[in-house]
Amino acid sequence: MPPAYFFTQRRRDALDLELARRASGAPDTRSDADRHGTVGAVARDGFGNLAAATSTGGITGKPPGRIGDCPVIGAGTYADNASCAVSCTGTGEVFIRFTAAAEIAARVRYASQNVAQAATEVIAELLTHGGDGGLIAIGRTGPPALPFNSSGMYRGYVTADGTLHTAIHREGYRS
Repeated sequence: MPPAYFFTQRRRDALDLELARRASGAPDTRSDADRHGTVGAVARDGFGNLAAATSTGGITGKPPGRIGDCPVIGAGTYADNASCAVSCTGTGEVFIRFTAAAEIAARVRYASQNVAQAATEVIAELLTHGGDGGLIAIGRTGPPALPFNSSGMYRGYVTADGTLHTAIHREGYRS
């Protein structure tokens, strides 16, 4: 597709505002939602097969040469039927350095941790190395895990009976 196909005025306006803020020396007051544009999904079918997908818009006004990106297989997205499916969002460089998604799968498969325990521990460890963000993960059985170490993370899931759960901040889930 030609470059114009990928243009949206909303994203251009956000970039212009961020570049003007930097040029003025004003403090960064953007919310996490303004900084990130990742969409992730994990799924388990009726046979227990697992899948994960992650797409990102990157970080508005990212520095030249920044290569961090959470959709990298093993870093920000991973799935295998022997462990779990994981999709991450956050500081991509740190998720890459720690192969965060694959680390969660390894803890499930080889350390006999459940998905929630492995996901929560990895997200906590990433924060100690400057990696903010969160993830969604699901195993062959049980509920999804949705830990994050940032001020909020848009997230949701639907149960087999069709019940929808959504949340942004730590207050919990709203059905």
